[in-house]
Amino acid sequence: MTEITRVPLQPIKKGSLTKLWLGVLVAVLFGAGLAWAAVPKGLNVETVTAGTGDSPKIGDVVFVKYVGKLADGTEFDRSQPLPVPPGLFPEGNPLLLEEGAIIDGFIEGLEQMQKGGKYVLTIPAEQAYGAEPPPGSPIPANADLVFEVEVVDFMSRDDFQARAAALQQMMGQQQGQGGDAPAPAAPQ
Repeated sequence: MTEITRVPLQPIKKGSLTKLWLGVLVAVLFGAGLAWAAVPKGLNVETVTAGTGDSPKIGDVVFVKYVGKLADGTEFDRSQPLPVPPGLFPEGNPLLLEEGAIIDGFIEGLEQMQKGGKYVLTIPAEQAYGAEPPPGSPIPANADLVFEVEVVDFMSRDDFQARAAALQQMMGQQQGQGGDAPAPAAPQ
């Protein structure tokens, strides 16, 4: 057999192997850091006070008290008490868990919560309003949102609609009993 090229092996200088392994380690850490930074940030539900029982599901109406903030802490929304007689509906604002009714991140977050629980819900921009926040809103484009949420209660859509119909009936009866005011004249 004929030798074409022969390269003699040189001894490795002292400390070169350590430098090689340090270089490999730095390259691996740098690659891992880039990979971590490229991963989209997901929805985060942090439990402040655990709730009990089942979690709401798609189609339910969830009554919540909430404060909405931007990532820098600027408040942009807060739940308001409903002007209805006490006892007919739970406290809090009713939110229909249905696509298109509220932002996707809020739906996904509420499905992970339980009645009576308090949570901090962090929603990435992609699951909130993205590049198109509501017109006139203080929410900038591509903003991550943070909500402090208390789940007061939830019920089926049918139960909610039945209670709403009962409320309308009560209001109609009260207006009918108001009594002494003349009826408005019909337009001519």
